Amino acid sequence: MALPAFLQEPAAAQEPAADTHGEVFNLGDMIAHHILNSGEYELPFVGPVHLPAWDPIQLGGLTLDVSITKHVVLLLLAALMTFAMVMVATRTLMRQGMNTAPSGFANAIEAIVVFLRDDLCKEFIGHGYERFVPLILTFFFYILTMNLLGLVPWGGSATGNLAVTATLAIITFVVTEVSGFLTLGARKYMRTIFYAPPGTSGFVKYAMLAIMTPVELLGKLTKPFALAIRLFANMTAGHMLIFSLLGFIIFFGDLAFGRWLIAGGSFAFVSAVLLLEVLIAFIQAYIFAMLSAVFIGLMRHEH
Repeated sequence: MALPAFLQEPAAAQEPAADTHGEVFNLGDMIAHHILNSGEYELPFVGPVHLPAWDPIQLGGLTLDVSITKHVVLLLLAALMTFAMVMVATRTLMRQGMNTAPSGFANAIEAIVVFLRDDLCKEFIGHGYERFVPLILTFFFYILTMNLLGLVPWGGSATGNLAVTATLAIITFVVTEVSGFLTLGARKYMRTIFYAPPGTSGFVKYAMLAIMTPVELLGKLTKPFALAIRLFANMTAGHMLIFSLLGFIIFFGDLAFGRWLIAGGSFAFVSAVLLLEVLIAFIQAYIFAMLSAVFIGLMRHEH
């Protein structure tokens, strides 16, 4: 639909904005630069820094690229921040004494740990949940840190990379299947794949085995797939929405009648979305940890 006449003047206002060097601004490139992985990392007051690139490793017919990329840097940074956060909380607890209630930052961390342990691990995993508490806590704090890094200047969210979320989901898958095999034993574990409803016999039993076995196998694979896609899609969509709203300033900011109105409205919307993204960062970290605990509990208790 064509714009009204008063929006079409001057004609230059409809053209993409250009910088001082004459380069045309491209909103898609800006979004891709923030979301996609790359071989350089932009530092404040320094600019893009090229990361070391190493020759790929050949393993038979498989080629592995082990070069350092932006998302690898963010993964390592999130790991260091998570480790530092836990160490600060632990040292605070030790300094204040284990018999006294913690205060400040340590109190907040302890509240989250107790909540995840009692209302998530104990509730969904059941008997023997204690051994899985460190894994679930690591999932939550590590994913939360990565999510929040995507909301700070010169940052980025590694959870916006499908390879990262898929790797986390594969860890959950391996832990789920191995713990289920060790808990149920080989015979009961195989029943989770080759399944026939109790009470069936003869032709009906074999027919149900032929139908249900592919369904059970597919169910095992869709669980980690859902974990990976859910986290990746939510974090990527949030960042795309933020930069798309900021793009209104570039594309429509030259309109004389609404320059400040468009800029102010865009800023207000982006600020609201950023606050929502902080909440989503916590929610997505919790959902990943919760579903991991649910999958482990379902496998360990056959009934």
